[in-house]
Parts: sequence; C-alpha cells; structure tokens
Amino acid sequence: MSRCFATQSSCSGVPVEIHNEAGTKRVVVTKPLPGDRWLQILTGANLRVEVCTSPQTILDNATIKKLIGSKCDGVIGQLTEDWGSELFESLHSAGGVAYSNYAVGYNNVKVEEATKRGIPVGNTPGVLTETTAELAAALTLAAARRVVEADVFIRAGHYKGWLPDLFVGQLLQNKTVGIIGAGRIGAAYARMMVEGHKMNLIYYDPYPNPKLEQYIKNYGELLRHSGEPPVACKRVESVEEVLREADVSASHPNAAAGLDVFENEPALHPDFLTLSNVVLTPHIASASEPPVS
Repeated sequence: MSRCFATQSSCSGVPVEIHNEAGTKRVVVTKPLPGDRWLQILTGANLRVEVCTSPQTILDNATIKKLIGSKCDGVIGQLTEDWGSELFESLHSAGGVAYSNYAVGYNNVKVEEATKRGIPVGNTPGVLTETTAELAAALTLAAARRVVEADVFIRAGHYKGWLPDLFVGQLLQNKTVGIIGAGRIGAAYARMMVEGHKMNLIYYDPYPNPKLEQYIKNYGELLRHSGEPPVACKRVESVEEVLREADVSASHPNAAAGLDVFENEPALHPDFLTLSNVVLTPHIASASEPPVS
C-alpha cells in the first residue's frame, strides 16, 4: 500500500497517519519508519496501521498511552521509549497481544513486565551488523583524515590553495586496529578495516572469535601469496592492552575519535563540542537504505 493513500487524523489529540483504515486489527507505530516494505507487510495482512506523526522527537509515556487508546492489538515502538509496567499495562488493557522494538537492543524494554501480561516482545537482531560497522569505519576514516575539520575550514572561506602541511592526518594502511568486543558488529568492522587497509588486528573479548581469527589468517595467506606482507590477528587479555598496542585507539598520541552513541542521549557532554578532533553523529549507524534487489 502506497503512503499516498494514507489518511491524516489524530488519536486523542496526537496526530497520526492511518493506512488501511478498515483493517481487522489495529497496530500503532510510534514513529515514521524508513521505506515501505514493513508497511506493505502489515497492510497486506489486513491490519490497520496508525503511524504517529507528532513532531515530538522522543515520545513520553502519556503520549504513547494516548496512541494506544482503548483498543490496540500491537505496537511497534522505539529504543528511546520507556517500555515498562506503565506502557505494557496500557497495551494489555487495550487488548494488545504484541510489542516490537524497532532496534536490535532492548535495554528500554522490561521484558518481565510484558511477560507478566502475556505480551510477546520482538526486536530486530542481525539486521544492523553491516550498516553499523560501515558507519564505524566511516567515522574512523573521517577522524583519522580530519575530514570534518577540513570541511569546516573550506566552508568558512579559509582555503587559499594547497599546502604540504594542511590538515595532515593519520594513514591507516598497514597499521593496527584495535577492537573491544568482537561480536557481530565488532567482527564486521574488523574485516572492513583489515581488508580495506591491510591492517593488523588486536582485540579484546572475554570469548575468542575463532571464525574472525581464521578469516584474517586466510586473508593474510592470500596477501603473502600475492607478494605482500601478511596481516595478523591477536586476542589479548585486557582492554588496556588493546589501547596500548593499537594504532587506532584512544591512547594514540595523535588521537581522534568518532562517536555515534552517547551515554545520556540526547544530552551531550558540552566538552565534545569544543574538540575539533572528535567527529560526532546523532546515533545514525542504523540509518541506511537497503540494497535494491
């Protein structure tokens, strides 16, 4: 179903966009989501889909309860929302039978509160690995090569011509990248940096990743057979060893940083804004278009 057939309405004063108005079950989506595939699936199952269009960036519980109303079969919510006893009780009272978190993580969801009320909880595991790793690689390159500093410089009209020492950055080729946590995303990022820049890998994880280690060993053999220096992979016993030995790490004397997630989002420590060697993005690692099939 195309978005052009949506009806603009409101639910207890909260603006919503209604799709398949005559659907047999009512599903609330607390934020507009990218793409149309998800919407086609829901409306194809003859569900009425109400998408909140409030300009409020993070919805409070009172607003979400208004959206749920007196009759709601399911909700697709966001990681910025507090899905605990209050919201699950509201959903349960409205006849809700499912909640899905539009995220891989579910730190914002008290699963036990949903379980008490017989509401299953869904999430999106495994779908954000490559896109998150890509943004980590992009931030690494942007920080190492001082891309944002150079962009600000040229937009301000300061560029008068090429100079040998203008925004000299760090070359990543044949250096060592450090990873803290070699799960799906960490391993994907490691492969991108090792393959793309022929970097050695040092990583810390309480659990070894033999698949990653074998992958890099095989890649090193390929390089050696091609007459190039092989890459190596080493797992260490502490975070401190990674920071000490890696060229791409927080302890490097010419350190720069790329950050996409912050401790107290959306609040940001003001000191970050004063550091020209820190590249900041607003939690967008998952924000990528799927490949065209």
